Amino acid sequence: MTKHLIAALAATLTATPVLAGGPLTYFTWSGYELPDFNKSYIAAHPEGPEISFFGDDDDAFTKVKAGFHPDLAHPCYDKIARWNAAGLLQPIDTSRIKNWDKIFPVLQNLPDIQAGDGKVWMVPWDWGNTSVLYRTDLVAADAPQSWSMLWDPEYAGRLATIDAVHDTPVVAAILAGVNPFDMSPADMEKVAEKLREQRPLLTTYTTDMTSIEQSLASGELVAAMTWNASAVALKKQGVPVEFMNPKEGMLTWTCGFVMLKDSPNTDLAYDFINSRLEAESGKYLIEAYGYGASTASAFAEVPQATLDELKLPANPDEMLKTTIFTGPMKQNDELAKMFERVKAGG
Repeated sequence: MTKHLIAALAATLTATPVLAGGPLTYFTWSGYELPDFNKSYIAAHPEGPEISFFGDDDDAFTKVKAGFHPDLAHPCYDKIARWNAAGLLQPIDTSRIKNWDKIFPVLQNLPDIQAGDGKVWMVPWDWGNTSVLYRTDLVAADAPQSWSMLWDPEYAGRLATIDAVHDTPVVAAILAGVNPFDMSPADMEKVAEKLREQRPLLTTYTTDMTSIEQSLASGELVAAMTWNASAVALKKQGVPVEFMNPKEGMLTWTCGFVMLKDSPNTDLAYDFINSRLEAESGKYLIEAYGYGASTASAFAEVPQATLDELKLPANPDEMLKTTIFTGPMKQNDELAKMFERVKAGG
């Protein structure tokens, strides 16, 4: 998603109740608040949504569980079961989603979003990849196209990775030969060892992609784990970078809209979701950030040459044949605690 863009801008949140009748409150990643994504909503509701930001999915979950109550939030799929188990969500009626039938079936049918009887816990909106973004002029031309670049001692002190449990620990598990989504205690220790091996080589763990992009542009960093948008941004600046297709597989994620259980503004929430699912919104997402939209109608608006340049297939089914989909992790909480210990030097 970001997955995903400027977490350093995350706003300070309060638990102030929202009165029915608006404004709609929307809790999202920084970068996803742009009015270009919901023009028809603003045309109908000129006051627009009231927006707050989170740094990553775990940050969002913690704040909502602690009492912050937006109408809509924008987490990623692998966390939906966790939000649901905590009793935070209300089902979304797909009959009120005008372009539901335009959403790719592979996203419509994700198991953990199903709420029965034509209802879902999440409406998919964006999808994309996590991979290694590296400076082609600072890395050997014959360097292996592998996640192991982020563990290469040759680049010690010039590497960075994403500070999120569904990113770096997942890659560590892949390199350790472990299933990242269902780990035994022994598997968990293998992942911990792989993370400990990486820690002294890194300059930072972060979700602040703006800082990462600046460091890659200056040459301070040789390689970093990023999302598609960073590759798009740096290439537009003329920085010689490549978004790797690792031999082990990129990570593919999808995120979307959830409606909080106590939302007093459900009609506005449906209006907002419908606005975001219009083809124009998805087209802007694709062209501005290089992420995939959830609807086929959005892709139909984007020239094939643009998709080729972005290395983005027009159907997520194609991408998922060669990438690793970041679904729910059975040991998410245990993995998160272990990751924190490793980052702290444990």
